[in-house]
Amino acid sequence: MQDTTVRWHVYGLTHSMVALGLIGLCRFVPLFLCSLLGGAIADAKDRRRILLITQTVMAAGAATLAFLTWKGVISAVSIYAVNALSAGALAFDSPARQSLIPNLVPRKHFSNAASLNSTAVKMATVVGPYLAGSLIQRGNLAVIYGINAASFLAVLIALLCIKPELMERAQGARSPVNLAGLRDGLKFVWSQPIQVWTIALDFTASFFAAAEALMPVFARDILRVNARGYGLLTAASAAGSVGAGSVMAFRRPVVRQGLTMLVAVSVYGCATILFGLSHIFVLSLVALAIAGAADTISSILRQTVRQMGTPDHLRGRMTSINMIFFTGGPQLGNLEAGLVASVAGAPLSVISGGIGCLLAVAWIGSRAAVLRNYRGSESGP
Repeated sequence: MQDTTVRWHVYGLTHSMVALGLIGLCRFVPLFLCSLLGGAIADAKDRRRILLITQTVMAAGAATLAFLTWKGVISAVSIYAVNALSAGALAFDSPARQSLIPNLVPRKHFSNAASLNSTAVKMATVVGPYLAGSLIQRGNLAVIYGINAASFLAVLIALLCIKPELMERAQGARSPVNLAGLRDGLKFVWSQPIQVWTIALDFTASFFAAAEALMPVFARDILRVNARGYGLLTAASAAGSVGAGSVMAFRRPVVRQGLTMLVAVSVYGCATILFGLSHIFVLSLVALAIAGAADTISSILRQTVRQMGTPDHLRGRMTSINMIFFTGGPQLGNLEAGLVASVAGAPLSVISGGIGCLLAVAWIGSRAAVLRNYRGSESGP
C-alpha cells in the first residue's frame, strides 16, 4: 500500500517523471552502501534481534510519513528521505530474514516453502495496491501510511513466536564482522558460476524492464483511469505472481531450472513490451499479470539455487551481495525509465526496456552453458 501511494504522491507533488525515477535512486544508494555490512552482521549476530530492530525502524518511517501528510507539510524531499532510511534498514533486514528461512523447513521442501512465501507476499501486493487506490481516491494518503506503520506489529509478533530451538539451529557457527568475513562472502559467490550468472540475469532483466515508477504516468496520462484504476494496474503484476507462485508451491520441483529461468525472463521482457504498446486498460492488466507470473517463476528458482547452494554460515553475506543486484536492478531501472520517459515518453521508455531485457537474456543464454544446463543438483553446501 505504501509503495503504491509513494509513487502517486510524488507524481502528484511534482508532475515529473524524473522525480518518480529518483525514488529508485534514493532506495538504491543506502542499499548499495549497507548491504555487505548487513550480510556480515546477519551471519554474526542473532538474526531475530536484527529483524526486530529493522522492522521497528521501518515502522517509524511509515509513521513519519503519516504524520507529515496529516499535518500537510509533506514534500517530495521528505518522502525521499524516509524511503532512503527504510532502504537502509532493509539492507540489514533482508539478509537476516532470507538466511533464516532455510532453517525453518527441511531442505527437500525449501522450493515449495519459497513458493508459498512468495505467494503470500504477492497476495499482499494484490490486495494492498487495490486498497491503496480506493483510499487515494478519497484523499486518505495519511491513513495509508498509518496503516502500514501499524501493520509492522504483526511482523514483530511473528518474530517473537518463532521457536527458540529453531533460532539456535539457525545461528550455527557465527562469523566475525570484519573485512576478512566480507571478503569470504564475495569469494564464495564469485566461485559459484551458477550464482554469478543468475545475478547477471536478475540485474540486467530488472534494470531494463523495470516500469513500476511510471505506473502513475500510465494511469493518469495514457490509460486515463482514476486512482482505483491505478491501484488495479499496480496489483495486476502481483495477481499474476500469485497464480504462478501457487502452481510452483504444489507441483514437483522443476527439472530444467536454468532453462526455465531463461524462458521465464524472456516472457517477462515480451510482456513488458506489450504493456508499453497498450492503450487499452484491460490489455495492460493482462500484460502486467503475465509479466508478474514470469518474474515469480524466475525469482523462485533463483532463490532456490542461491539458498540451497550456500552453507548456513555464509547465507547472510550471499544474500546481501545478491541484494545489491536483485534490489538495485529495479531501483536503478526505475531511475533509467524515468530519465528516458522524460525525453522520449513513457511508452517508448517501457518498450525499449523490454527489448533491452530480451537482448540481455539472449546474450546470457548464449554465454552461460552452466545456466542453460543447470538442473538443480549441481551445487550444494
